[in-house]
Amino acid sequence: ARREHGAMRAPESWSANFLDADSLIRLLGERERLRTVSALVLGADDLTSIHALTGAPYPAIVKSLHRLVDSGLVEELPEHRYVLLAEAFSIAARTAASARADTPVDGFPDSVPEAEAKVLRTFLRDGRLTRIPAQYSKRRVILEHLAQEFEPGQRYPERSVNTILARFHPDTAALRRYLVDDGFLDRDQGEYWRSGGRVDT
Repeated sequence: ARREHGAMRAPESWSANFLDADSLIRLLGERERLRTVSALVLGADDLTSIHALTGAPYPAIVKSLHRLVDSGLVEELPEHRYVLLAEAFSIAARTAASARADTPVDGFPDSVPEAEAKVLRTFLRDGRLTRIPAQYSKRRVILEHLAQEFEPGQRYPERSVNTILARFHPDTAALRRYLVDDGFLDRDQGEYWRSGGRVDT
C-alpha cells in the first residue's frame, strides 16, 4: 500500500536491488534501527516524529536512517522526509519460501540419481559418514559425493584436503587414499586437485 504523506509505500519500480531475509534480519538486529523502522511503520516520517515515538536521541535516529537509506529499506524524500519500502519484507519472504521449495527434501541435488541418493541416505547422517562402505560400488557413490567438495582446477595442500574430509569422517587418510586410487583426486608433491567425478553445468 502507498501513503502520500505516510511512512510506508511500495516503490513504483524496484528491480533486483532488494534485501534477502538474512540481510533484513542483520539490518534490524540493531536496536536503534529496529526502533526507527517501527516508528516509520506507525506513521512517523521525519526526525521529529520518529523522536516523539521512540524517544531516541537525534544523533542515533540520523545514524539509523542513513544506514536504512543506504540499505534500500528506506527512501529519503525531499524536505528530509522518509518512507519505509514495506514491499521489501514481502519480497524477502517470497524469496526465502522459493529457496526452500527448490531445496530437495533429502538435501541432495536433483542431478544425483535416485539409486545414488539411496546410498547417500544410508551412509550419511547430518552430513557425516556413519562409516566408510566396504562394498566397492557403494563406496564409489560416497567418493563421488566427497569429490563435489573440491573445485575443479583448484590445487589443495594436503592439510586442506584433510580439513575438508574431516567434516565427513575422522579417517581422512583412508578417504584421501580412496579418492586418489579411484581417480577422483590426483596428487603431486603434496598437492591435490580434482581429476574426476560429476561436474554440474
